[in-house]
Amino acid sequence: MAERDYFVHESSYVDEPATIGAGTKIWHFSHVMKDAVIGRDCVIGQNVLVASGVRIGDGCKIQNNVSLYTGVVLEDQVFCGPSLVFTNVVNPRSEVVRKDEFRPTLVKRGASLGANATIVCGVTIGTYAFIGAGSVVTHDIADFALAFGNPAQQRGWMCRCGVKLDVQGAFSTCPACATSYEVHEGILGFRRS
Repeated sequence: MAERDYFVHESSYVDEPATIGAGTKIWHFSHVMKDAVIGRDCVIGQNVLVASGVRIGDGCKIQNNVSLYTGVVLEDQVFCGPSLVFTNVVNPRSEVVRKDEFRPTLVKRGASLGANATIVCGVTIGTYAFIGAGSVVTHDIADFALAFGNPAQQRGWMCRCGVKLDVQGAFSTCPACATSYEVHEGILGFRRS
């Protein structure tokens, strides 16, 4: 049997078949279900559920007590804060089976989702978006958007380095990393030279 190039704490379970990338660490009391895919160099915290069919990109950090249910896709470098919850059915009932009604949720590259947030299924959270702690996301969130509240609403823009931007007019430069941005038709993106 080949030696694995990732770490799984002895208290955790990984059901076969599951794919786990090199350098990934899965900590205490977590469960990775069959057909889940976890990329390289991820950190899966304590008491995390990764359900069947979930896709997690490279370099993601999933903090303690997070539940990722079937239909969730995280692109590379996504941060999920402690006790974050994803859903996969809009109208669950214990006595009604709705597995054929799962709605997919996509979290794009570099997004950060705060502690205790709830992500209602069927949404897309944009590249480098930032969701505040305790928020309830019920609709799509734009790239680089800062959103929080219940329901979460856009309240500003965030740099890819995680600093809030002061957008004046159509342009902004991050005070921390000097990345330049521009707003075009209400969408923030990297400034073209």
